Amino acid sequence: MSEQTEQQIHDSDAATLHKMGYAQELARRMGGFSNFAISFSIICILAGGITAFQVGFSAGGGAGVFLGWIVGSAFAMIVALSMAQIASAYPTAGGLYHWSSILGGRGWGWATAFVNLLGLIFVVSSVDVGVYSLFNSLILGNIFGVDTSKWGPTQQALAVTGITLSQAAFNYAGIKVTTILTDFSGYLILAIAVILTATMFYGTPHLDLSRLVTFTNNSGDPGGGVIPHSENATYVFLMCLLLPLYTITGFDASAHTAEETRDARRAVPKGMLNAVFWSFAFGLVMVSSFVLAMPDTKKSALDGANVFFNLFANLAVPTVLKNALYIGIVVANYLCALAGMTSISRMVFAFARDGGLPFHAALRKVSPTHRTPGNAIWLSAVLAIASTLYSPAFGALAAGCAMFLYISYAMPILAGIFAEGKSWTEFGPFRLGGLSKPIGILAVLGTGVVAFVCVQPPNDILIQYSIGLVVLMAVLWFGVARKHFPGPPIGSAAVAARAQEIALEERAVGEA
Repeated sequence: MSEQTEQQIHDSDAATLHKMGYAQELARRMGGFSNFAISFSIICILAGGITAFQVGFSAGGGAGVFLGWIVGSAFAMIVALSMAQIASAYPTAGGLYHWSSILGGRGWGWATAFVNLLGLIFVVSSVDVGVYSLFNSLILGNIFGVDTSKWGPTQQALAVTGITLSQAAFNYAGIKVTTILTDFSGYLILAIAVILTATMFYGTPHLDLSRLVTFTNNSGDPGGGVIPHSENATYVFLMCLLLPLYTITGFDASAHTAEETRDARRAVPKGMLNAVFWSFAFGLVMVSSFVLAMPDTKKSALDGANVFFNLFANLAVPTVLKNALYIGIVVANYLCALAGMTSISRMVFAFARDGGLPFHAALRKVSPTHRTPGNAIWLSAVLAIASTLYSPAFGALAAGCAMFLYISYAMPILAGIFAEGKSWTEFGPFRLGGLSKPIGILAVLGTGVVAFVCVQPPNDILIQYSIGLVVLMAVLWFGVARKHFPGPPIGSAAVAARAQEIALEERAVGEA
């Protein structure tokens, strides 16, 4: 691409942002692949596909994993399609919050911000707890033979704090550093997934494909107690969906980094949809290989939360290959949470930019040196660490991540269903046309099912989270925000009023 063309794209992106009332403060250094890679990294089939595998298998056996992955991924694609259309029209940091404000009003946008923020916090906290657990079992235990069985909440809290703060430091260093790491993560995930799958097949004495369509109710004791016992087959299958729903989420990262992506109106929708599709495709083959590689599915089910680890440890493959995969899996999970940190901080930055958070002047500040929202990044790290102290259990954090994120995805989609053709008349290059509203309705209805699944035991602590969030939001909205929260600039008059402020903000960070 010529220098002149690059400049034209940069100018067009900046003009789009100015039209929405915002300055080009963040550095646009992400191309189309990088925008895809950051969502693909957060989805990270090596995170959810491994750490949540036992949920699907301990609920419905082989069919629960295989068919559940297909159904859950199809739903994720439906949601991503609706989000991609809105992202193409409004490519801004904090995407979801801004979309809801434009399409559903100031209060709806404010509520979306809080729900999305909580979901993003759960992304980082759940994956970082997973990083700690995987490092203990795969590297310390299997490679170095360290006995960590007596380690408890204190060791976990200290380790997760160190892991999270290091991810914040990488983010603070600049989007260029983050992009290099998440681009590498995209290639790493694909490579490790392919090698891991091939290793499973190599170590399998025989293939029984019927396992993938054989539904087995492993709830209760047969599945190691991961899922409470139930005789209701529909309910058990719905619980299987926790595996794909926890894994294939976080793809809003493409939208959150829209102000740092070149040709955002086209690149962001592509990045989001490609991340979901390739995660579905590679993930389906990978989790299927786990089921097919089991010497005895009934005995493996009894392993419960250790089903993958025991399976892989007993495969007849070279130790050096196992150790390399152990390290690759842990690194991929670490980079997954690092990409999640990018999403949280951009959400905090965008919400603070419009006066939605306390100390918003400090939280919306962008470093002239690194062109990153430094204070927003460090606050994001503190919030992620704090959430693991209240609920250190991986299962609750994973279910919370899926529930709150999908609800926050559904909120602007629901607003768009009512606004399309009325207040929403300007669209981007990516359009769903006549399918827009039917797909949107499916996304909203499906989210209700997701919420039901996520609050079932043993993750019913999420009911407390949800009630607490609703109460807190009600107090904050009616007590403070309803009167004092200005919301994003909407309408030509509000945007024009910000023209001078935009110029000052861009001058402060050296953006032409």
